[in-house]
Amino acid sequence: MSSYRFASLVVMFVFLWLAPPFATGQTPPRTPWGDPDLQGIWTGSTLTPLERPKNFAEKEFLTEEEAAALEQRADQNRYVDRAPRDGDPGTYNQIWFDPGTRIVPDRRTALIVEPLDGLIPYTQKMRQRDQLQRVYRVSGARNSWVDVDTGERCLTDGVPMFWLGYNPNHQIVQTADHVVVLHEMFRDRRIIPLAGRPHGTIRQWNGDIRGWWDGDTLVVESTHFVDKTDDRWAATWRMPTETMHLVERFTRVSVDTLVYEFTVTDPEKFTRPWSVRIPLTTNQEARGVTQGPLYEYACHEGNYSIANVLSGARTEDLDAKTGTSGRSK
Repeated sequence: MSSYRFASLVVMFVFLWLAPPFATGQTPPRTPWGDPDLQGIWTGSTLTPLERPKNFAEKEFLTEEEAAALEQRADQNRYVDRAPRDGDPGTYNQIWFDPGTRIVPDRRTALIVEPLDGLIPYTQKMRQRDQLQRVYRVSGARNSWVDVDTGERCLTDGVPMFWLGYNPNHQIVQTADHVVVLHEMFRDRRIIPLAGRPHGTIRQWNGDIRGWWDGDTLVVESTHFVDKTDDRWAATWRMPTETMHLVERFTRVSVDTLVYEFTVTDPEKFTRPWSVRIPLTTNQEARGVTQGPLYEYACHEGNYSIANVLSGARTEDLDAKTGTSGRSK
């Protein structure tokens, strides 16, 4: 057994052993055929960031006072529309993003629970790439619409995506042999077969997906991703490679709480496997998220970004040839 594979097993064991009980004494519902009922519209929006902020580097949990202060500030700033900085064309305000105004119930300072420092264990190469991407956002050729990444083309930014503060809702429906997750963002539909058949061989953007029940927990394994690291501007950790392996776990612990967990293994990008845990809720108002159904993801309608990206690239080409700056004209 390779050292990387051994580390992956250790992470999964520690991850499950450390998982706190989120049960509230309520009996989770079950389907007519006896499986745990995961159905509903769930949100994972939270103030808790994926990685632990530097100012909490040595702090795994917030105090009640610290958590209350952060939530109060979020409530006050929720609908404040600030003017963009000089040179910034502006972006969506908080009404559009709808990130919620509450941290996770156990007051962790990061959604990452393993490794214990709450940071993504990037390889040095990927860490440098992540830093560059945070500054420049897009890179590479822009010679045609084919060169524009999948997110800008309104297609997908990859999985997992359960706590995004933008179009943050997710609907789960199920039958005895399938579970379907419909994400509001990108209108991604993930159809999870439960029949026990082996993985296929066709590589897909969001992986080849299979699921099974482990007691009352739905385990979902995704493999055979397409290497699209150059075609997505999504967060670097969600850019798939052909070596990416994703395991997700869904456990409904009460009427309105579903604990969502995942572990990512990818030796091309990370020095070790890493894991996240977040409780999803159907009680969106308690999470500080606007209550409502899933809405159509109409990104394609009036998607002027592609024309603007390509025209901007042609301006940069002209600047390079003439030694002038089209931005100053």
